[in-house]
Amino acid sequence: MKKKRIAVAALASCMVLTATFTGCSLVSTNNRADMAQTIATVDISKAETFADSGFSEYRSAVTEKSIVKRNIVSYFLNVGYSYIQNGYSYKDTFNMLMTALVDNAVLVQYSTLALLEAKAEEENKTAAKVLEEYNAADKTQAQKYEYLLGEDDILLAKYNLYSSINSAIDNYEKSVIEENDDKYTGTDTRTTPTNLNTEQEDYFPETVKDGKKALDYGVYTGYEKYLIKDSGAYKDNALDGTTRNTRKKAYNRFLKNLRNNNLVDTETEAENFTDVLALKYIEDEYVNQLENRIINKYYDIYEEQQEARLLEDNYIQNEYRKILDDQKDAYGKASAFESALDNMASDKFMMYSPDTSDAKLDDSIHDYGAEHGRFGLVYNILLPFNARQSARLTELNSIRTATGDDNAYFNERNRLLKDIETEDQRAAWFNGATDYSFKVSENEKYKDKEYFGDSGYLFFEGNLTDSEEGGRYEKLQAYDGRYAYNGSVHENEDGSYTLIGNKLDIDGMLDEFTSYVNFVLNDGNGGENHVEMKYQGRNAYYGDFNNKYTEEKDGEDVTDYSKLLYAWGQVDFGAFDKDDLMNPAAESGQYKAMSAVNELQFAYTTDTGVLSKYAGYSVSAYSTSYIKEFEYAAKFAISHGEGTFAVCAGDYGWHLIYVTCVFDVGETYTPDWTRVKDKGTFENQFFEYMKSKDLSDVSSSRRDAIIKQFSKEGVSVVKYQDRYQDLLDIES
Repeated sequence: MKKKRIAVAALASCMVLTATFTGCSLVSTNNRADMAQTIATVDISKAETFADSGFSEYRSAVTEKSIVKRNIVSYFLNVGYSYIQNGYSYKDTFNMLMTALVDNAVLVQYSTLALLEAKAEEENKTAAKVLEEYNAADKTQAQKYEYLLGEDDILLAKYNLYSSINSAIDNYEKSVIEENDDKYTGTDTRTTPTNLNTEQEDYFPETVKDGKKALDYGVYTGYEKYLIKDSGAYKDNALDGTTRNTRKKAYNRFLKNLRNNNLVDTETEAENFTDVLALKYIEDEYVNQLENRIINKYYDIYEEQQEARLLEDNYIQNEYRKILDDQKDAYGKASAFESALDNMASDKFMMYSPDTSDAKLDDSIHDYGAEHGRFGLVYNILLPFNARQSARLTELNSIRTATGDDNAYFNERNRLLKDIETEDQRAAWFNGATDYSFKVSENEKYKDKEYFGDSGYLFFEGNLTDSEEGGRYEKLQAYDGRYAYNGSVHENEDGSYTLIGNKLDIDGMLDEFTSYVNFVLNDGNGGENHVEMKYQGRNAYYGDFNNKYTEEKDGEDVTDYSKLLYAWGQVDFGAFDKDDLMNPAAESGQYKAMSAVNELQFAYTTDTGVLSKYAGYSVSAYSTSYIKEFEYAAKFAISHGEGTFAVCAGDYGWHLIYVTCVFDVGETYTPDWTRVKDKGTFENQFFEYMKSKDLSDVSSSRRDAIIKQFSKEGVSVVKYQDRYQDLLDIES
C-alpha cells in the first residue's frame, strides 16, 4: 500500500485532462501563434529572498518557467467552467486561474530545490554532483523530474495521465455507442454507498516486465499502438459495446475539440494525430503530472519532519483537552449536541454529551421498562403501505378525527400492516442510469466466495472484489456487500434486466435481518446465532383486531405506545467501543453488524433520507419531531444500548429500527494514551485525525509562506496581461 498522503489536496493547482472541452473554440480568433504566447514567467531564483532560502548552491537547477496562453485555456476548459457556473465572471475566473498557475510554478521550483538537497543527502553526493546529473544536456524536462522521483511516483504520474485520457475518450464513446445501437438506457437512481468506485490513494495497476516494475495500463484510442489488447488493466473498465471503430470515432471527436481550441498544432502535428502520447499537449500534461508528484514528494518530506513533534510534550493530550472543552461549551444545550450527532461521520469525534438525566419521554408515552435520558443514532428500514393501503389509511384517519376512537384506528391499521409486502428496492442498480450489478459466477476474483442469497447477482464489483490492502478501490463505508439481489434476474438482449423480487412481509423481513446479520458476523459460515428476538406475539399483536391501546390517565385517554411494538431484540457482536463505530479497519463485531444492517437498509428501506446518514438518524433524549410510535420504539431501543433493534407500527408502515450508537448522559471519553499507536483504538484514530488536521494546516501555511516569499510581481513573477486580455474581456 502506498503512503497515505495528508495534505495533497491543498498543495497544487494541477491541470487534469478531462472531457469537458467544448465543441467550438473558446475565442475564435485564437490561432497557433497566439496560443503559444508567453503570458507569464516565473523564476524564484530572481527573488530578493532567494539568498535566504538555503538553496543557493542549487540555483542552476532553476530555469525560467514560461506559462503560455495554451496553459490557461486548457486549465479553463478543464476546471474554469465550474467557476462560471457558480456565478464568477470570465475576468475573475481567468485571473484566479492565472494566480493558480503562477503559484504552482513557484511551488514546483521550490520543491525541486528541496528534493535536490534531499537526494544529495540520501545518496551522499555533493550539490555539484546532483546538479550535474539533473542538468545533463540530453535530458528533457520530464526526464529531469523523473530523476528526482521514485519509481512509484513516475508510474503514478503516467497512470493519472493515461486514465484521464481514457476517461475523456470514454465520455465521447458513450455518445457514439448510443448513436449506433438501441440498447436499453435507464434513468432511475437509488442512493449508493460511500466510497463507490473511489480509488485508493496513489493507486496504479502494476505488472513486472523484464524483472522490473511496470505500469499495467495503457491508453485506448483504437489506432495502432493504442488497441484495447494493449491497454492492460483498462480492459476491465472498457465500455460495454466498445469496438475499434467506436473508439476511433470517439478519439477523433476528442481530438477535434483539442484542435478547435488550438491545444494541438494542426500544422506540425497533423501526421502524428493518431499517436496520442506524441502530441505536444499530452507531453505537456505528463510534465504537469510529474510536477504535481514533485510537490507532493516535497510535502511528504516536510510532513515527516513535522510529525515527530505531535508525540512530544503531551501535544496530542493537550489538543484532546482543547477539543473536549470546546465540545462542552458547544454542546451545553441538547439541541446543539443533537445537531452535531445528526451530522456524525466516520471522521468526527463525539467526546462529550450533555447531562440529560432529567430527560423523559412525553407523558403521553408510557415507560416500557426503559431508562430514558440517552441520545442515540438509529437506522430505519421502512416497509411502506402500498397505494391502496395508503388510501384506506387516509379514510381511517378521517374516521379517527371524527370519532376520537384511537383503539379502532390502531386495530384497523393493524389489518393493513399485516398485509404489507415489500421487495428488494435495488432495481435501479440494474436498470437505472448506471448498471452496478455483476454476476458472481462470471467474476474470477469472487466466484468461489461465500455470499448471501440465491439470485447470483451482487453489486459494486470493483469495491467488493478489489479493495484489499494495496488494491484499487476503497472499501465501501459501513456496507458489507454480500447480500445478493433478493429475487430472480433475467438479462434481456437490449441490456436491460427483468427482475422479479421475492415478496416479504414483516416476519419475512425479520427472518432476512436475522439471517444476514448472522451471516456477516460469522464471516459467511454457519455457526453461532448472534440475534435474540422477542415478539409481542405475532397472533396477539393482530389478535382479533380488537386490542386496547389506550388507557385513562388523569381523566384523559393516553396511548400506550409500548403495545405498538411488534418485536424487539439484541444483536450480540461482542465487546464495544465507540471508536469501533468510526473505524472499519478495526473489523469489530459492532462495525460488521452495522455494515450488515446498513446494507439491508439500502436493499429495502423506502426512507431514502437515512441512506445519506453514516450512522443513521439522531434521536434526542428529549421530545422529538418523529411520529410517536417511532419515537417510542427508537428510545426504547436506545435505552438498551448498541445493537438493539425494535419493530413498530406507524402511519408510514413498518419501521425496523436498529441502534448503531448510544451516548449516555453527561458522558466524557477518557483516553488511554499508551494506545496511541495501536490501530483500531480511539487514541490511534485521534492521533491520525490530529496528524491529518494539524499537518494539513502546517502544510497549507508552508505553501502560503513559500508563495509569499518567492512571488514578487515584476521580479520573480512577470505577467503580460495584454497577451491574455481578450480572455478577460469575454462577456458572461
